[in-house]
Amino acid sequence: MYRLTVLTMQKGIYYAKVGDKIDRHMLIRQSIRGIASNGKPFLTLRLSDQSGDIEAKLWAIKPEDEATYSGKTIVQVQGEVFDYRGRLQLKIARIRPANDQDQVNVSDFVPSAPLNKNDMLEQVNQYIFDIENAKVQRLTRHLLKKYQHGFLEVPAATRHHHEFMSGLAYHVVSMLELANAVVKLYPSLNKDLLYAGIILHDLGKVRELSGPIDTEYTPEGKLIGHISIIASEIHQAAEELNIEGEEPMLLEHIVLSHHGKGEWGSPKPPLVKEAEILHYIDNLDAKMNMMEKALEKTEPGHFTERIPALENRTFYKPR
Repeated sequence: MYRLTVLTMQKGIYYAKVGDKIDRHMLIRQSIRGIASNGKPFLTLRLSDQSGDIEAKLWAIKPEDEATYSGKTIVQVQGEVFDYRGRLQLKIARIRPANDQDQVNVSDFVPSAPLNKNDMLEQVNQYIFDIENAKVQRLTRHLLKKYQHGFLEVPAATRHHHEFMSGLAYHVVSMLELANAVVKLYPSLNKDLLYAGIILHDLGKVRELSGPIDTEYTPEGKLIGHISIIASEIHQAAEELNIEGEEPMLLEHIVLSHHGKGEWGSPKPPLVKEAEILHYIDNLDAKMNMMEKALEKTEPGHFTERIPALENRTFYKPR
């Protein structure tokens, strides 16, 4: 008989530790088929509740199991948490699809941003209001309004950072707060370009990613990518709104260069101050989100589990 530890019951799967016994409903966020060394198929499941997610393997599957345990499926799962190469995994003992008697909904198992959607939208709109250049403000307001629903729903990524419902909006709000502080320290920066660039830089992800549940890359996301998508949208919006001058070109450059390097996905490196600063702010907020999540569930005096996106490093939590 499996019994859930008090810590896991109160805080959720993200706070589970090695040796914890799990017996609870969870959502399959992602299901990927693989072939084991013995030639038998298996599934890699990404299981989540509102606190976060954990990976699990379902071995020696039958053909019908792929449909039964596909993404967006709620399951009742029993198992034990163990350490696999510095990362926590769940060893499944029993698993079954949820039924009507379980009385559970998908929304109960989707991690979401710690801020309310309407509050985040209000904050972003306030920054748009603070943009003094009329051309920059019109472009930014037009594109945010066009993709507002997706902006408030989608995660900022499929894995690693802000990978939860409304993660994109939360990421943007955090970046704007950072930019506000940086602009005060370096008043020569053009705050209009910086604020607009932050709001627009990842907006293409509303088309690049499938949504907050069972998030995956769309065909457009794989073939074109969010950087090219939003750069094209800026150019198109400028034509629709009859906006001339260098402002649309500068905003296109900022979003095209925000990953910093070609090997990181940017077709151009940052060549204006605001583009360089946006790249640093974006990188800082993403890395802080990853570190804070890992450290939050780590006891003082111990190291976090390995963080793949941070060169597979472990971070120490001081006493």
